[in-house]
Amino acid sequence: MMSDALRAVILGIVEGVTEFLPVSSTGHLLLAERFFDLGEGSFWKSFAILIQLGAILAIVALYFGKLWRIALGMFSDPYARRFVIGVLVAFLPAAVIGAAAGGYIKAFLFNPWVVCFSLIVGGAILLWVDQLDLKPHEHDATAFPLPMYLWIGFAQCLAMIPGVSRSGASIVAAMLLGADKRAAAEFSFFLAIPTMVGAFAYDFYKNRADMTSDHLGIIAIGFVVSFVTAMIVVKSFLTYVTRHGFRLFAWWRVIVGTLGLIALAMGR
Repeated sequence: MMSDALRAVILGIVEGVTEFLPVSSTGHLLLAERFFDLGEGSFWKSFAILIQLGAILAIVALYFGKLWRIALGMFSDPYARRFVIGVLVAFLPAAVIGAAAGGYIKAFLFNPWVVCFSLIVGGAILLWVDQLDLKPHEHDATAFPLPMYLWIGFAQCLAMIPGVSRSGASIVAAMLLGADKRAAAEFSFFLAIPTMVGAFAYDFYKNRADMTSDHLGIIAIGFVVSFVTAMIVVKSFLTYVTRHGFRLFAWWRVIVGTLGLIALAMGR
């Protein structure tokens, strides 16, 4: 029988590896829980959300200098203030739709069939976008036009469907709106900060009465593992997509989604 600590380590690795890749961390966590018995029950569903904060803190650590300058200049530097407003504008659609429809989405869409189909469709979209002859004109993730931030925010809402990928939806939208690959990926990182901190705070508050000291210890393990893993992955990801694009991640989605459907059809 697998120990809770080992489950936390494995799920932490899955979270850290997939959170910022366009492959859907939520989808991979749901499939891992289903096919490998890595977590059942309400605690493990909350666990998957709570350890995302570890991955988010990896972004804060990697971009600390830039984020600190923006925070210091938020009230005196128009450039910094405009970027903060842009992130909040992009975050707003997810906050509103998540609050209004979050319960429905979790009740009806969080199942492995939806995940597998979403992985395959998302992979096909990534392959399509990757071969387009786009002419990017936005090269700085902190200086997109405000309407562009809003449209990216609406695209991110598609990731409420498990398997779609928050980063994937944000990156595809940014590229179609004129961002280059690196800027699109970087903005998906920045947008993840308020989005996932909000999800963490909401879920922790909602389930705080059910949290025991053992639960907090297990969450801490997953948190640390996801932080370390995400630190490694983000650095490699930016270099890779700048040179090679998203084809590798698109085919990964298609293969995982197809294997998942085969397993489900066989009664797994």
